[in-house]
Amino acid sequence: MSQQKFWNSKFSRDGFLYGLKPNTFIASKIKLLAKNSQVLCIGEGEGRNAIFLAKKDFDVTAVDASDIGLLKLQDRAKEEGLKIHTLCMDLNHWKVEHKYDVIVASYLHMYKNERKELFEKIEESLNENAYFIGEFFSTKQVNYSSGGPRDEDLLYTVDDFKSSFSLCDKDIKEQITILDEGKGHQGEACVIRVVIQKL
Repeated sequence: MSQQKFWNSKFSRDGFLYGLKPNTFIASKIKLLAKNSQVLCIGEGEGRNAIFLAKKDFDVTAVDASDIGLLKLQDRAKEEGLKIHTLCMDLNHWKVEHKYDVIVASYLHMYKNERKELFEKIEESLNENAYFIGEFFSTKQVNYSSGGPRDEDLLYTVDDFKSSFSLCDKDIKEQITILDEGKGHQGEACVIRVVIQKL
């Protein structure tokens, strides 16, 4: 099944699968972002992080494979009087054509063998001193029932990030947290939190 078909089947239901609030970790790092930063939200789904960041007056672009998710994002943005640029594509087809001050991701589902190329594109897309900020499900998440894929090949380790981003300063931590993100993420979870700055 393609990424688009998979995520459209999830986002075609009523409401917002992961709620309306931004990811709490990404929201907690807002102070790192300079005024008027250009932000790219990857694997952004129904737009909760993009909406939050656009409300803070950042210039936001959102990428996702699901046209249904991005349509929900645009409907919300219109209601809120926000302008958010959207790109509907599988991240495996994303080409580096623009530089960003910040790239964010929450619970991005990418197979292990696809990550090296994606991480290289992220690093290349960051301006000098720019940040990649994200929260991802650890491989240990299989022991929890709070959400996320059951396929370990879609889960992450600290080393996935440490072994990439050679031109960057890296703060990478695995920890237990409590998720409260719509119907999709509820309860205790094991996550990897990443703040990577390009030097």
